[in-house]
Amino acid sequence: MKKFLFFLLILSAAKVTSQNKQVLFNFAELPQSLLLNPGTETNYKFHFGVPLLSSFSMEFGSSGAVLTDIFALDHKDINDKISTVLNALSTRDFVKLNSQIEIISGGFRLDSRTYISFGIYDEIDVISYYPKDVFTLVNEGNNAHLNKSFSASQIRYKLDVLGVIHAGISRKVSDQLTLGGRFKIYSSALNMESSNNTGTFTTVLGRDNIYKHYLNNINITARTSGLFNSDDELIDDPNVYLNNTLFGDNLGIGFDFGLTYHISPQLEFSGSILDLGFINHTKNIKNTTAKGSFIFEGVNFQYDSDNPISYWGQIDGQFKEQLPTDENQESYTSWRPTKLNIALKYSFGERRSKICYDNTYKDFYTDAIGAQLYSVFRPLSPQLALTAFYQKSLTNKVQTKVTYTVDDFSYANIGAGFSAQLGKVNLYGMLDNILEYRNLSSANSISLQLGINVIFN
Repeated sequence: MKKFLFFLLILSAAKVTSQNKQVLFNFAELPQSLLLNPGTETNYKFHFGVPLLSSFSMEFGSSGAVLTDIFALDHKDINDKISTVLNALSTRDFVKLNSQIEIISGGFRLDSRTYISFGIYDEIDVISYYPKDVFTLVNEGNNAHLNKSFSASQIRYKLDVLGVIHAGISRKVSDQLTLGGRFKIYSSALNMESSNNTGTFTTVLGRDNIYKHYLNNINITARTSGLFNSDDELIDDPNVYLNNTLFGDNLGIGFDFGLTYHISPQLEFSGSILDLGFINHTKNIKNTTAKGSFIFEGVNFQYDSDNPISYWGQIDGQFKEQLPTDENQESYTSWRPTKLNIALKYSFGERRSKICYDNTYKDFYTDAIGAQLYSVFRPLSPQLALTAFYQKSLTNKVQTKVTYTVDDFSYANIGAGFSAQLGKVNLYGMLDNILEYRNLSSANSISLQLGINVIFN
Protein backbone atom coordinates (compact mmCIF):
# COMPACT_ATOMS: atom_id res chain seq x y z
CA MET A 1 0.00 0.00 0.00
CA LYS A 2 2.86 2.40 0.75
CA LYS A 3 4.34 1.74 -2.69
CA PHE A 4 0.94 2.21 -4.29
CA LEU A 5 0.29 5.57 -2.62
CA PHE A 6 3.84 6.75 -3.26
CA PHE A 7 3.69 6.22 -7.01
CA LEU A 8 0.11 7.43 -7.24
CA LEU A 9 1.30 10.73 -5.77
CA ILE A 10 4.24 11.02 -8.16
CA LEU A 11 2.32 10.17 -11.32
CA SER A 12 -0.66 12.29 -10.31
CA ALA A 13 1.67 15.23 -9.89
CA ALA A 14 2.77 14.71 -13.46
CA LYS A 15 -0.80 15.18 -14.59
CA VAL A 16 -1.57 18.32 -12.63
CA THR A 17 3.41 22.19 -16.74
CA SER A 18 7.29 24.02 -20.64
CA GLN A 19 5.37 25.69 -22.80
CA ASN A 20 6.13 24.96 -26.44
CA LYS A 21 3.15 26.50 -28.23
CA GLN A 22 4.23 25.48 -31.70
CA VAL A 23 0.73 25.62 -33.15
CA LEU A 24 0.30 29.23 -32.05
CA PHE A 25 3.71 30.53 -33.10
CA ASN A 26 3.24 33.07 -35.95
CA PHE A 27 -0.21 31.62 -36.69
CA ALA A 28 -2.93 33.61 -38.47
CA GLU A 29 -1.87 36.96 -37.02
CA LEU A 30 -3.55 36.12 -33.72
CA PRO A 31 -2.86 38.77 -31.03
CA GLN A 32 -1.64 36.01 -28.68
CA SER A 33 1.17 35.18 -31.11
CA LEU A 34 2.75 38.50 -30.06
CA LEU A 35 3.53 36.83 -26.72
CA LEU A 36 5.60 34.21 -28.55
CA ASN A 37 7.20 36.65 -30.98
CA PRO A 38 6.88 40.39 -30.28
CA GLY A 39 8.18 40.93 -33.81
CA THR A 40 5.11 39.30 -35.38
CA GLU A 41 3.47 41.28 -38.18
CA THR A 42 0.08 42.82 -37.38
CA ASN A 43 -2.47 44.11 -39.88
CA TYR A 44 -5.30 45.37 -37.66
CA LYS A 45 -6.11 48.68 -35.97
CA PHE A 46 -6.62 47.47 -32.42
CA HIS A 47 -7.83 44.51 -30.42
CA PHE A 48 -8.86 43.45 -26.95
CA GLY A 49 -9.30 40.06 -25.40
CA VAL A 50 -12.46 39.01 -23.60
CA PRO A 51 -11.38 39.22 -19.91
CA LEU A 52 -10.40 35.79 -18.54
CA LEU A 53 -11.44 34.20 -21.86
CA SER A 54 -8.92 35.64 -24.31
CA SER A 55 -6.35 32.91 -23.69
CA PHE A 56 -6.23 29.78 -21.59
CA SER A 57 -3.46 27.25 -22.09
CA MET A 58 -2.47 24.06 -20.32
CA GLU A 59 0.41 21.69 -20.98
CA PHE A 60 1.60 18.71 -18.98
CA GLY A 61 4.09 15.96 -19.65
CA SER A 62 6.04 13.07 -18.22
CA SER A 63 9.06 11.80 -20.12
CA GLY A 64 9.72 8.73 -18.00
CA ALA A 65 6.44 7.16 -16.93
CA VAL A 66 2.68 7.35 -17.44
CA LEU A 67 -0.27 6.21 -15.35
CA THR A 68 -0.89 3.01 -17.32
CA ASP A 69 2.66 1.85 -16.58
CA ILE A 70 1.49 1.29 -13.00
CA PHE A 71 -2.30 0.98 -13.13
CA ALA A 72 -3.03 -0.84 -16.39
CA LEU A 73 -5.42 -3.79 -15.98
CA ASP A 74 -2.93 -6.40 -17.19
CA HIS A 75 -3.07 -8.79 -14.20
CA LYS A 76 0.58 -8.10 -13.35
CA ASP A 77 1.79 -7.56 -9.80
CA ILE A 78 1.89 -3.85 -9.03
CA ASN A 79 5.20 -4.19 -7.19
CA ASP A 80 6.76 -5.71 -10.29
CA LYS A 81 5.38 -2.88 -12.42
CA ILE A 82 6.79 -0.27 -10.04
CA SER A 83 10.21 -1.92 -10.20
CA THR A 84 10.02 -2.04 -14.00
CA VAL A 85 9.25 1.70 -14.15
CA LEU A 86 12.10 2.50 -11.77
CA ASN A 87 14.57 0.47 -13.80
CA ALA A 88 13.49 2.24 -16.98
CA LEU A 89 13.83 5.75 -15.55
CA SER A 90 16.92 7.80 -16.21
CA THR A 91 18.19 10.79 -14.28
CA ARG A 92 17.22 13.03 -17.22
CA ASP A 93 13.53 12.04 -17.14
CA PHE A 94 11.17 14.66 -15.78
CA VAL A 95 7.59 15.77 -15.22
CA LYS A 96 6.37 19.26 -16.08
CA LEU A 97 3.30 21.47 -15.98
CA ASN A 98 2.65 24.87 -17.50
CA SER A 99 -0.62 26.75 -17.36
CA GLN A 100 -1.43 30.33 -18.33
CA ILE A 101 -4.59 32.39 -18.21
CA GLU A 102 -4.91 35.94 -19.55
CA ILE A 103 -6.64 38.32 -17.18
CA ILE A 104 -6.75 41.24 -19.60
CA SER A 105 -5.12 41.86 -22.97
CA GLY A 106 -5.27 44.49 -25.66
CA GLY A 107 -3.40 46.47 -28.28
CA PHE A 108 -3.65 49.46 -30.57
CA ARG A 109 -1.91 50.93 -33.58
CA LEU A 110 0.29 53.89 -32.73
CA ASP A 111 0.98 54.73 -36.38
CA SER A 112 1.09 52.99 -39.74
CA ARG A 113 4.23 51.02 -38.79
CA THR A 114 3.93 50.61 -35.00
CA TYR A 115 1.65 48.41 -32.89
CA ILE A 116 1.48 48.50 -29.07
CA SER A 117 0.21 45.52 -27.06
CA PHE A 118 -0.25 44.99 -23.32
CA GLY A 119 -1.87 42.73 -20.77
CA ILE A 120 -1.76 40.73 -17.56
CA TYR A 121 -1.62 36.96 -17.24
CA ASP A 122 -1.12 34.44 -14.44
CA GLU A 123 1.18 31.47 -14.90
CA ILE A 124 2.02 28.21 -13.16
CA ASP A 125 5.25 26.57 -14.25
CA VAL A 126 6.58 23.36 -12.68
CA ILE A 127 9.39 21.00 -13.55
CA SER A 128 10.81 18.16 -11.50
CA TYR A 129 13.39 15.63 -12.57
CA TYR A 130 12.82 12.09 -11.37
CA PRO A 131 15.26 11.45 -8.48
CA LYS A 132 15.71 7.80 -9.44
CA ASP A 133 18.01 6.95 -6.53
CA VAL A 134 15.56 8.41 -4.01
CA PHE A 135 12.65 6.49 -5.52
CA THR A 136 14.64 3.25 -5.53
CA LEU A 137 15.69 3.73 -1.90
CA VAL A 138 12.12 4.42 -0.78
CA ASN A 139 10.67 1.56 -2.83
CA GLU A 140 13.26 -1.19 -2.28
CA GLY A 141 15.22 -0.10 0.79
CA ASN A 142 18.98 -0.18 1.20
CA ASN A 143 19.26 -3.87 2.11
CA ALA A 144 18.97 -4.85 -1.56
CA HIS A 145 21.61 -2.34 -2.64
CA LEU A 146 24.66 -2.84 -0.42
CA ASN A 147 27.72 -0.84 -1.51
CA LYS A 148 25.57 1.28 -3.87
CA SER A 149 25.88 5.04 -3.47
CA PHE A 150 22.53 6.82 -3.73
CA SER A 151 23.10 10.35 -5.03
CA ALA A 152 21.44 13.52 -3.73
CA SER A 153 22.40 15.38 -6.90
CA GLN A 154 19.32 13.95 -8.64
CA ILE A 155 17.04 16.14 -6.51
CA ARG A 156 16.13 18.95 -8.90
CA TYR A 157 12.81 20.76 -9.05
CA LYS A 158 11.34 24.21 -9.55
CA LEU A 159 7.81 25.53 -9.08
CA ASP A 160 6.64 29.05 -9.89
CA VAL A 161 3.24 30.67 -9.43
CA LEU A 162 3.32 34.25 -10.67
CA GLY A 163 1.54 37.09 -12.37
CA VAL A 164 2.99 38.97 -15.34
CA ILE A 165 2.24 42.55 -16.34
CA HIS A 166 3.59 43.30 -19.80
CA ALA A 167 3.72 45.86 -22.58
CA GLY A 168 5.26 45.36 -26.01
CA ILE A 169 5.93 47.14 -29.27
CA SER A 170 6.06 45.75 -32.82
CA ARG A 171 7.47 48.04 -35.52
CA LYS A 172 7.70 47.49 -39.25
CA VAL A 173 11.18 48.81 -39.97
CA SER A 174 10.95 48.13 -43.70
CA ASP A 175 8.83 46.17 -46.13
CA GLN A 176 10.96 43.12 -45.32
CA LEU A 177 11.74 43.50 -41.60
CA THR A 178 9.54 43.78 -38.48
CA LEU A 179 11.15 44.06 -35.03
CA GLY A 180 9.55 43.80 -31.60
CA GLY A 181 10.23 43.85 -27.90
CA ARG A 182 8.31 43.35 -24.68
CA PHE A 183 8.90 44.48 -21.10
CA LYS A 184 7.56 42.35 -18.25
CA ILE A 185 7.08 42.83 -14.52
CA TYR A 186 6.91 39.52 -12.65
CA SER A 187 5.07 39.22 -9.33
CA SER A 188 5.82 35.91 -7.64
CA ALA A 189 3.15 34.36 -5.41
CA LEU A 190 5.03 31.11 -4.80
CA ASN A 191 8.46 29.75 -5.59
CA MET A 192 9.95 26.41 -4.57
CA GLU A 193 13.26 25.21 -5.98
CA SER A 194 16.24 22.99 -5.31
CA SER A 195 19.21 22.16 -7.54
CA ASN A 196 22.99 21.75 -7.52
CA ASN A 197 22.76 19.37 -4.56
CA THR A 198 25.61 16.99 -3.73
CA GLY A 199 26.27 14.00 -1.48
CA THR A 200 25.70 10.25 -1.31
CA PHE A 201 24.12 7.65 0.99
CA THR A 202 25.84 4.24 1.09
CA THR A 203 25.21 1.06 3.11
CA VAL A 204 27.92 -1.58 3.61
CA LEU A 205 28.35 -4.63 5.82
CA GLY A 206 29.42 -3.56 9.31
CA ARG A 207 31.72 -4.97 11.96
CA ASP A 208 29.96 -4.14 15.23
CA ASN A 209 26.50 -4.44 13.64
CA ILE A 210 25.05 -5.92 10.48
CA TYR A 211 25.22 -2.71 8.46
CA LYS A 212 27.18 0.52 8.41
CA HIS A 213 25.70 3.63 6.83
CA TYR A 214 27.60 6.56 5.28
CA LEU A 215 26.22 9.98 4.50
CA ASN A 216 29.11 11.58 2.62
CA ASN A 217 29.59 15.22 1.64
CA ILE A 218 25.92 16.10 1.93
CA ASN A 219 25.11 19.61 0.71
CA ILE A 220 21.38 20.09 0.05
CA THR A 221 19.50 23.39 -0.23
CA ALA A 222 15.75 23.88 -0.65
CA ARG A 223 14.43 27.42 -1.15
CA THR A 224 10.85 28.61 -0.77
CA SER A 225 9.22 32.00 -1.17
CA GLY A 226 5.58 32.74 -0.42
CA LEU A 227 4.86 29.34 1.13
CA PHE A 228 5.20 30.43 4.78
CA ASN A 229 4.25 33.71 6.41
CA SER A 230 6.38 35.82 8.77
CA ASP A 231 5.25 33.64 11.71
CA ASP A 232 6.58 30.52 9.94
CA GLU A 233 3.05 29.24 9.37
CA LEU A 234 2.00 27.56 6.13
CA ILE A 235 -0.09 29.85 3.93
CA ASP A 236 -3.18 27.85 2.95
CA ASP A 237 -5.49 30.66 1.77
CA PRO A 238 -5.73 30.66 -2.06
CA ASN A 239 -6.70 34.36 -2.00
CA VAL A 240 -3.28 35.25 -0.59
CA TYR A 241 -1.54 33.61 -3.55
CA LEU A 242 -3.97 35.21 -6.00
CA ASN A 243 -3.42 38.69 -4.55
CA ASN A 244 0.37 38.26 -4.66
CA THR A 245 0.29 37.68 -8.43
CA LEU A 246 -0.38 41.42 -8.81
CA PHE A 247 2.39 43.63 -7.39
CA GLY A 248 3.23 41.34 -4.49
CA ASP A 249 6.39 41.59 -2.39
CA ASN A 250 8.61 39.41 -4.60
CA LEU A 251 9.09 41.22 -7.90
CA GLY A 252 11.26 40.86 -10.98
CA ILE A 253 11.63 42.06 -14.53
CA GLY A 254 12.06 40.42 -17.91
CA PHE A 255 12.35 41.10 -21.63
CA ASP A 256 11.24 39.48 -24.89
CA PHE A 257 12.73 40.19 -28.31
CA GLY A 258 11.60 39.04 -31.74
CA LEU A 259 11.67 39.64 -35.48
CA THR A 260 10.07 38.68 -38.77
CA TYR A 261 12.09 38.98 -41.98
CA HIS A 262 10.88 38.35 -45.54
CA ILE A 263 13.79 36.87 -47.45
CA SER A 264 11.53 36.92 -50.50
CA PRO A 265 7.78 37.45 -51.03
CA GLN A 266 7.25 33.76 -50.30
CA LEU A 267 10.08 32.90 -47.89
CA GLU A 268 9.92 34.19 -44.31
CA PHE A 269 12.27 33.87 -41.31
CA SER A 270 11.13 34.58 -37.75
CA GLY A 271 12.64 34.20 -34.32
CA SER A 272 12.28 35.24 -30.70
CA ILE A 273 13.95 35.12 -27.29
CA LEU A 274 11.47 35.10 -24.39
CA ASP A 275 11.70 35.63 -20.63
CA LEU A 276 15.19 37.02 -20.30
CA GLY A 277 14.57 37.91 -16.67
CA PHE A 278 14.66 37.17 -12.97
CA ILE A 279 12.66 37.50 -9.74
CA ASN A 280 14.15 38.80 -6.50
CA HIS A 281 12.59 36.95 -3.55
CA THR A 282 12.71 39.02 -0.34
CA LYS A 283 9.47 38.32 1.59
CA ASN A 284 8.07 35.19 3.28
CA ILE A 285 11.31 33.30 2.69
CA LYS A 286 12.16 29.94 4.23
CA ASN A 287 15.34 28.21 3.10
CA THR A 288 16.49 24.86 4.46
CA THR A 289 20.05 23.55 4.17
CA ALA A 290 21.77 20.34 5.26
CA LYS A 291 25.55 20.12 5.04
CA GLY A 292 28.11 17.63 6.38
CA SER A 293 28.87 13.91 6.68
CA PHE A 294 27.65 11.23 9.11
CA ILE A 295 28.55 7.59 9.79
CA PHE A 296 26.15 5.31 11.67
CA GLU A 297 26.57 1.63 12.58
CA GLY A 298 23.58 0.99 14.74
CA VAL A 299 23.33 0.75 18.53
CA ASN A 300 24.88 -1.76 20.95
CA PHE A 301 22.39 -1.75 23.80
CA GLN A 302 23.74 -2.23 27.33
CA TYR A 303 20.96 -2.28 29.90
CA ASP A 304 21.75 -0.70 33.29
CA SER A 305 18.71 0.14 35.42
CA ASP A 306 20.83 2.29 37.75
CA ASN A 307 22.38 4.31 34.94
CA PRO A 308 20.04 4.32 31.91
CA ILE A 309 21.59 5.58 28.71
CA SER A 310 19.68 7.63 26.13
CA TYR A 311 21.09 5.95 23.05
CA TRP A 312 18.77 7.66 20.59
CA GLY A 313 19.48 11.01 22.21
CA GLN A 314 23.20 10.45 21.66
CA ILE A 315 22.66 9.47 18.05
CA ASP A 316 20.41 12.46 17.44
CA GLY A 317 23.01 14.76 18.97
CA GLN A 318 25.79 13.30 16.83
CA PHE A 319 23.65 13.55 13.72
CA LYS A 320 22.79 17.21 14.33
CA GLU A 321 26.43 18.00 15.09
CA GLN A 322 27.93 16.26 12.06
CA LEU A 323 25.09 16.90 9.61
CA PRO A 324 23.42 20.10 10.81
CA THR A 325 20.17 21.33 9.29
CA ASP A 326 19.70 25.07 9.17
CA GLU A 327 16.77 27.33 8.30
CA ASN A 328 17.12 30.96 7.24
CA GLN A 329 15.19 33.82 5.65
CA GLU A 330 17.90 35.04 3.29
CA SER A 331 16.68 36.64 0.06
CA TYR A 332 17.57 34.98 -3.23
CA THR A 333 17.17 35.39 -6.98
CA SER A 334 15.46 32.91 -9.29
CA TRP A 335 15.83 33.05 -13.05
CA ARG A 336 12.98 32.63 -15.47
CA PRO A 337 13.21 29.74 -17.98
CA THR A 338 14.43 31.54 -21.11
CA LYS A 339 12.90 30.28 -24.37
CA LEU A 340 14.11 30.43 -27.96
CA ASN A 341 12.02 30.13 -31.14
CA ILE A 342 13.34 30.01 -34.71
CA ALA A 343 11.15 29.34 -37.75
CA LEU A 344 11.34 29.31 -41.54
CA LYS A 345 8.14 29.43 -43.61
CA TYR A 346 7.54 29.10 -47.37
CA SER A 347 4.18 30.32 -48.72
CA PHE A 348 2.56 29.06 -51.91
CA GLY A 349 -0.79 28.29 -53.49
CA GLU A 350 -3.47 30.75 -54.57
CA ARG A 351 -2.53 34.40 -54.19
CA ARG A 352 -5.19 36.49 -52.47
CA SER A 353 -5.60 39.98 -51.01
CA LYS A 354 -7.13 41.25 -47.79
CA ILE A 355 -7.80 44.74 -46.54
CA CYS A 356 -5.51 46.14 -43.82
CA TYR A 357 -5.82 48.82 -41.15
CA ASP A 358 -4.88 51.64 -43.57
CA ASN A 359 -7.44 50.60 -46.20
CA THR A 360 -4.72 49.12 -48.37
CA TYR A 361 -4.62 45.52 -49.50
CA LYS A 362 -2.06 42.93 -48.45
CA ASP A 363 -1.30 39.97 -50.69
CA PHE A 364 -0.97 36.54 -49.12
CA TYR A 365 -0.87 32.91 -50.19
CA THR A 366 -3.41 30.31 -49.14
CA ASP A 367 -0.84 27.66 -48.18
CA ALA A 368 2.46 27.54 -46.29
CA ILE A 369 4.90 24.94 -45.04
CA GLY A 370 7.82 25.35 -42.70
CA ALA A 371 9.85 24.25 -39.71
CA GLN A 372 10.31 25.62 -36.21
CA LEU A 373 12.98 24.96 -33.57
CA TYR A 374 12.09 25.55 -29.91
CA SER A 375 14.35 25.46 -26.87
CA VAL A 376 13.79 26.22 -23.19
CA PHE A 377 16.59 26.43 -20.62
CA ARG A 378 15.98 24.17 -17.65
CA PRO A 379 17.94 23.31 -14.45
CA LEU A 380 19.68 20.26 -15.93
CA SER A 381 19.96 21.12 -19.63
CA PRO A 382 18.02 22.80 -22.45
CA GLN A 383 14.96 20.97 -23.75
CA LEU A 384 14.44 20.99 -27.51
CA ALA A 385 11.54 20.46 -29.89
CA LEU A 386 11.55 20.42 -33.70
CA THR A 387 8.28 21.06 -35.54
CA ALA A 388 7.22 20.78 -39.19
CA PHE A 389 3.98 22.58 -40.02
CA TYR A 390 1.44 23.19 -42.78
CA GLN A 391 -0.89 26.21 -42.81
CA LYS A 392 -4.02 26.57 -44.92
CA SER A 393 -6.30 29.57 -45.40
CA LEU A 394 -9.73 28.10 -46.09
CA THR A 395 -11.11 31.62 -46.55
CA ASN A 396 -9.92 35.12 -45.67
CA LYS A 397 -11.60 34.61 -42.28
CA VAL A 398 -10.78 30.98 -41.47
CA GLN A 399 -7.20 29.77 -40.96
CA THR A 400 -5.93 26.30 -40.04
CA LYS A 401 -2.58 24.81 -39.09
CA VAL A 402 -1.30 21.25 -38.64
CA THR A 403 2.00 20.43 -36.88
CA TYR A 404 4.26 17.41 -36.45
CA THR A 405 6.66 17.71 -33.50
CA VAL A 406 9.58 15.66 -32.24
CA ASP A 407 10.42 16.37 -28.59
CA ASP A 408 11.35 14.70 -25.29
CA PHE A 409 7.97 13.00 -25.07
CA SER A 410 7.23 11.69 -28.54
CA TYR A 411 8.45 11.24 -32.09
CA ALA A 412 4.90 11.46 -33.42
CA ASN A 413 3.26 14.49 -31.85
CA ILE A 414 0.52 15.76 -34.18
CA GLY A 415 -1.15 19.07 -33.39
CA ALA A 416 -3.81 21.21 -35.04
CA GLY A 417 -5.32 24.66 -34.67
CA PHE A 418 -7.91 26.94 -36.21
CA SER A 419 -8.75 30.64 -36.14
CA ALA A 420 -12.11 32.00 -37.29
CA GLN A 421 -13.13 35.65 -37.66
CA LEU A 422 -16.88 36.18 -37.18
CA GLY A 423 -17.37 39.87 -37.74
CA LYS A 424 -15.17 41.53 -35.12
CA VAL A 425 -15.05 38.41 -32.94
CA ASN A 426 -12.10 36.04 -33.28
CA LEU A 427 -12.34 32.48 -31.99
CA TYR A 428 -9.37 30.13 -31.89
CA GLY A 429 -8.49 26.74 -30.50
CA MET A 430 -5.46 24.44 -30.59
CA LEU A 431 -4.66 20.90 -29.53
CA ASP A 432 -1.34 19.12 -29.37
CA ASN A 433 -0.55 15.39 -29.37
CA ILE A 434 -4.01 14.64 -30.75
CA LEU A 435 -3.44 10.89 -31.11
CA GLU A 436 -3.03 10.57 -27.34
CA TYR A 437 -6.57 11.78 -26.62
CA ARG A 438 -7.86 8.28 -27.26
CA ASN A 439 -6.36 7.23 -23.91
CA LEU A 440 -5.19 10.11 -21.74
CA SER A 441 -3.88 7.79 -19.01
CA SER A 442 -1.19 6.54 -21.41
CA ALA A 443 -0.26 9.99 -22.75
CA ASN A 444 3.21 11.33 -22.09
CA SER A 445 2.11 14.88 -22.92
CA ILE A 446 -1.03 16.84 -23.71
CA SER A 447 -1.54 20.54 -24.37
CA LEU A 448 -4.39 22.80 -25.42
CA GLN A 449 -5.11 26.49 -25.91
CA LEU A 450 -8.25 28.44 -26.68
CA GLY A 451 -9.59 31.97 -26.48
CA ILE A 452 -11.79 34.79 -27.75
CA ASN A 453 -10.65 38.18 -29.04
CA VAL A 454 -12.32 41.22 -30.54
CA ILE A 455 -10.28 42.51 -33.51
CA PHE A 456 -10.86 45.71 -35.49
CA ASN A 457 -9.26 45.73 -38.94
